[in-house]
Order: sequence, then C-alpha cells, then structure tokens
Amino acid sequence: MGSLWRGNACHHRSTNAWSENTICGDVAQWLQNTIDAGVSLLVGHRGLTVASARATAAKVIRRVLEGESLHRLLPGALDGTQPPSRALCQELIYGSLREWPLLAPLSRQFLKKPLRSKDADIQALICIGLYEQSHLKTPAHAALSETVNAAKDLKKHWATGLVNGVLRNHQRQGISLEALSPAQRAALPDWLYSQLVTEYGDRIEGIAAASRSRPPMVLRVNTLKISRSDYLTALTAVGIDAKICQRLSTGIILSRGVDVFTLPGFSEGWASVQDRSAQLAAGLINPQSGERILDACSAPGGKACHLLEYQPNIGELVACDISETRLMRVAENSARLDLPMKMVMADAKDLPPAIISPPFDAILADVPCSATGVMRRNPDVKLHRREADLEGFAEQQLAILQGLWPALKPGGRLLYVTCSILRAENDDVIRAFCEEPGVEITPLPLTEGVRCEYGWQTLPQVDDGDGLYFSLLKKRHA
Repeated sequence: MGSLWRGNACHHRSTNAWSENTICGDVAQWLQNTIDAGVSLLVGHRGLTVASARATAAKVIRRVLEGESLHRLLPGALDGTQPPSRALCQELIYGSLREWPLLAPLSRQFLKKPLRSKDADIQALICIGLYEQSHLKTPAHAALSETVNAAKDLKKHWATGLVNGVLRNHQRQGISLEALSPAQRAALPDWLYSQLVTEYGDRIEGIAAASRSRPPMVLRVNTLKISRSDYLTALTAVGIDAKICQRLSTGIILSRGVDVFTLPGFSEGWASVQDRSAQLAAGLINPQSGERILDACSAPGGKACHLLEYQPNIGELVACDISETRLMRVAENSARLDLPMKMVMADAKDLPPAIISPPFDAILADVPCSATGVMRRNPDVKLHRREADLEGFAEQQLAILQGLWPALKPGGRLLYVTCSILRAENDDVIRAFCEEPGVEITPLPLTEGVRCEYGWQTLPQVDDGDGLYFSLLKKRHA
C-alpha cells in the first residue's frame, strides 16, 4: 500500500484538511450510497422502531442546527440500528436538511408562536413530518401517526398535539409559497441564492434543484484488474442494474445505490465509488510514464488511486495530507486497489524540503472549500456555511497554491480543484495567483458545465455530476 513519511511540517495548523463540517465528494458519495442501500458498516443487533427512527432523525438534525457536522454524527447516532428503519431515518435526515431553508419558514406558517430553542428537536420533528408528507410515499395516516409517536420518544408528550395539529393542517391546507422569499422557495440560504443568481443567472433554477436531489451512485472501474464491459456483466449477474457513464472511459452509473460490499470484487479492488466529475481529474493531469506526481490534499485517496490506474507506470506518486488518521484512509484505498504510493503527513502550504527534491512533474491540489458544489451530499452546508467563510477559504486556497508552486518543476503542471461553485474560491483565486511569476493557464478539453475565465466549472444539473471547478496551470521555464 506504500509507506508513510512524517514531514517536519506535520504539526502546522491544517490547511489541506477538509472543513470539519464537510466531507469530500468521494467519502460523501460512499456514505450516501450506504444510506441508499439501507446498510451501515456499524450494524448491530438492536432494533429501531419506525417511531424512534423519526425521533433519532430529529435528534440528529437538532445537533446539526447547533453546529455539529452531519457526517460525524451519523455513525454514532445509528450504531446498532437495523434496516429498514435505519434507511428511513437516514432518508429523513438527508432529505429534511436538503429542504431545510424551505421547511423551516414553511413550518412557521402553522405555528402560533415560535418554539423555544430547547425544543429544537420538536421543530426538527415537524419539518421531518412536512418533508415526509411532501416527498415520500408513506401512507398519510401512517406518516402522521408515527411522527406524533416520535414526540413521545423524545420525552415531550406535551408536543404530540402540536405536531398532530401542524401536520393535519398541512394535509388539509397544503402550503403557501407566496409568503416565502425566492431563496426559501429554492431551499437555499439567502446569501447563497443571491450569490448564485449574480454568478449564474437563469442557471440558478437547475443548481437549486440539484442541491435538493439525491445524488447517483457512480463507480470507477479499475481496468488494471477488469474491463468495464466485464464489470458491467458482473454487476448484471448479481442483479445490479447499471450503465456506462458517457465521456468517461471507466465510469459506471447505477440505477440505485447499493452497499459497496455487495459490489462484485469490491474488496479485491475491481471498482471504487467516485463521482463522475471527480473522475475527470486524472485525465486533465494526464500523467505520463516515469513522472513524479504529488496529490497535495489527498485523503481519502480516490483521485490519487485513479492517477495510478490511469497511468500504472508513474515513476512515483506522493499522497500528502495534514492528518495521519486521514492518511490511513488513503492507505486503506491504495491497499484494496493494490496501488503502491508514498504517503506524507505534512502541510500542503509548507512542504518539507526532502519531499520536494527533486521537484514534481505534476501536482494535484484538491483544496479545502465551501463544498457548495456537493450540497446534495453534504446538506448541512446549507445550515453551516456563511458568506463570511468565503474570504477565509480563498486565503487558504491561495496560500496552498503559493506553497506548492516551488515544488513544481519548470514546465510542470498543477491542477487546481475545488468542490465549490462560487467564483470567490475559483476564478478569483486563480486570478490572484496568476500575479506570481511564471504562471500560465492551460485550456481544458472539457465540454460539460461552464467555461470560466481561468478554468472550467461542472454543475450538478449537467450529467448529474458534482459541482467541481478545475484550472490547469503550467510553470513557465525561467
């Protein structure tokens, strides 16, 4: 699986770790697909009733409202539960959070007065009930009855009448969107809606709709072990419906999410879960035989492994991350896929001299960002992210580029990647970095998404991939 080298910058404040409140696309897709399948890696033997599934969902959402990260909460909250109630719980959590900027003001239409902060779990339960009535196929009487029962599971018997009244009124009266703002109707925070309208105009409708949708499960076939056509045959043999991803040589999209361990040959490294937009990165770097390549913000290692699958004769691939724990995820992936690489625990903006000698032929910088391009996978972004965060992200992103540039050899190339759809973290950062001497922009051979001044932006409503930004930089010879 490769070796782990601890650089002398490993104790610096993290600049190449992802935000504490978000997870990158590869991990998020794995988690969402576990949810879609209704199977948890932490499954135990203790049952979860349908009523307590709703109560558990309300507790999780309350903690998200208090600022906790969804992906950190879920495993502990669902530990020991069993499908199908666990699958329902997760669907209610993800679905309600995707719709939260709409559901929260909508729920207030049915309340005579706001709930107290200590009753945020009841607020969450009401929104869960509204979501289930509007989006799921649960029989109306069952959804209402079980949501009312969930208030008892929350030890708030006083709220049963309130929950019952709100949901019955919603059933009878429906909803009125006229009193809501355009941002609320789009289920987006006000600041983000305004920003996206400014930057994308009429495309806002598609962006908003995509942020409210369930992402597809996409695979990347490891063609060092099996061809894509043979893997499609293997999927069909076990009853998994799938088709090829257009314009991706190794991509496969499933008609529905499944547990990864039901995939043929998953443990043997035949395939990985990776969003279709993320699968573009390897081809854009276009690694050549014998080259020395750095994946500067590597965890969990999906793109690093793809580079080695794309070009098995890479001279050396170095995977760098600030966290030893996160690097272990890289190690697990590289071991499963049988792809050797060197792993370095260091700060991407201050690499140890021993690592950058000799300099790299190519660098992949998949930097920390607002995660606005993966809101459907990280719906708590809609609650946690603030406009003021963008300045800090942009400063961090520019610092990483400035730190990595000396590690790139003259004539080398650096691929800058974010999972943001906001100009402040994308074109604006590259524009500022282009003031550095020797920076050239290389045009990208992409067709999906939107061409930007300094790169390319994929959008979730186009080909159903995540919203990623790519900019390919070349270092001029002195």
